[in-house]
Amino acid sequence: MPASTPIARSKTAALARVLDSVPKGYHRYTCGTVKAAKAEALANKFHALYGIGCSPAQRLTRKKKGLANAVLVMYWPEGAGQVGWLLLVTDGAGLEGETLKQVCERPRLRWLGYELVRHEARGRTAWTWRRPKQEMAELHAFVAFQAGRRNYGALAETLERIARQPGFHGVRAQSWALCQAARQLGHTGPLPQLFYLQKICHGERLVLFG
Repeated sequence: MPASTPIARSKTAALARVLDSVPKGYHRYTCGTVKAAKAEALANKFHALYGIGCSPAQRLTRKKKGLANAVLVMYWPEGAGQVGWLLLVTDGAGLEGETLKQVCERPRLRWLGYELVRHEARGRTAWTWRRPKQEMAELHAFVAFQAGRRNYGALAETLERIARQPGFHGVRAQSWALCQAARQLGHTGPLPQLFYLQKICHGERLVLFG
């Protein structure tokens, strides 16, 4: 099979791929944006340099040679002029030309409007995404503003919009806190359902050359 890498058309798919990759040892990263017209060329460049489209067997061979493995996560919505990319890398040699950061260090990795954090899940540490603190402060202030004006119809719409954001554990916990705050501030209507994120496809395959 030819080498390929998935292209995420939704934020949820892109962010989910990060959560699937980091626990497998892909804990170093660099990120950026590229014009859509140059996105395929960038992916092929990263494959030629770092093997982002390597098969599991090829990755094992690279690891045995002391080379780092890499995956490229691309957020490329239909019709978008800009493509967001995130290169995740394991320990090993071969990426000395890249300025890499660690996902476990501060400042935390922020990508596509969310930040990557660890949390306890069933006695073990897992990774999740959550909204940055500044955004949460603004949302709490907005909920309080609408409740203070007794504009509960608009408040219900705000909560519905909040509930539609990606259902990662961290985001969902924050959404529930906002719903509870609205309830304490006098909102008596039904609260929106918060959905758990189901297993999601990482995206359509982009065939690579190089």
